[in-house]
Amino acid sequence: MDLFFNIAHIKLRMNNVPIFNISGNKLVAVEQTNFDYEKQLQSLIENNLETVFNCRFVATEFSTGTLHAGRIDTLALSEEDNPVIIEYKKVESSELINQSLFYLHWIQDHKGDFEIAVQKQLGKSVKVDWSDVRVICIAPNYKKYDMHAVQVMGANIELWKYRLFSNDSIYFEEVFHNAKAVSSTNINPANKLKNPVMVEAGKKAAITRATVTYTYEERLEGKSQKIIDLSNNIREFILGLDESIEESPKKYYVAYKVSQNIVCMEILSRNIKLFLKFNPSDIAKDTPNFRDVSEIGHYGTGDVEFTITSDEDFESVKQYIIKAYNKIGG
Repeated sequence: MDLFFNIAHIKLRMNNVPIFNISGNKLVAVEQTNFDYEKQLQSLIENNLETVFNCRFVATEFSTGTLHAGRIDTLALSEEDNPVIIEYKKVESSELINQSLFYLHWIQDHKGDFEIAVQKQLGKSVKVDWSDVRVICIAPNYKKYDMHAVQVMGANIELWKYRLFSNDSIYFEEVFHNAKAVSSTNINPANKLKNPVMVEAGKKAAITRATVTYTYEERLEGKSQKIIDLSNNIREFILGLDESIEESPKKYYVAYKVSQNIVCMEILSRNIKLFLKFNPSDIAKDTPNFRDVSEIGHYGTGDVEFTITSDEDFESVKQYIIKAYNKIGG
């Protein structure tokens, strides 16, 4: 998914072409620049975590103790309450990947430390979901060897590129997302990742992913053919909006996401519930099949619920899914 922000919060797609300012009927190329200091990039992301990744800030420069002797750039909590590690570099560097996997190893052995940080920042009522750990790397570029190494490791790691421009615009592009971890038996200790800590981190990530993987088909088990056909139609429509949309099955629902969730689908015996992240006040109260669930416990992320029982019901909801997709920069 590509995200492009300027000071007016305009979002556009860019595919390896220059950015232009419009001056009358002339196009003027915008010069690329970079941050003076890495901390500027880090602070920008930390101050806009919800906007870019829909995550809640937990801590900055988080110490991993005297034994590991490191500092995690940013700790956050995803919209689904999963731990998030974010590391930054203002130049292309293999060190970014190594650091991220090192900290992934650390956090899986120090869950208590992370949970204490979450409760201190977000409140004691917040519960961490350890079924997944999201690792985000942000840099201007990546070497092909690093891309291959991350793929082999099997961690749930996202590689994001950024471009900073002289007109106060910044562009983000996800260039790699290893959403599906490989089996731990397929990780070869003799691969190019010589550091045993990195190899061990990859093994742990793969095992964790393998034990908590859910499938779309599991959500259909025991459902009537009518519900199966309806859910397949909904699924096809959402995935057809953009090839970058990822299907992420969870224990009780299926999330469809790019940098953050667009819509969550809960498949029930008699109907399908779709949850979208709108302010319920933005939806007319007499809208068919709509319910405000901001004060009601529910699976899936989003305070707007639509209950779908037929293809006709779904037709009226498509416009809201498209709006949700556009809202996050589709």
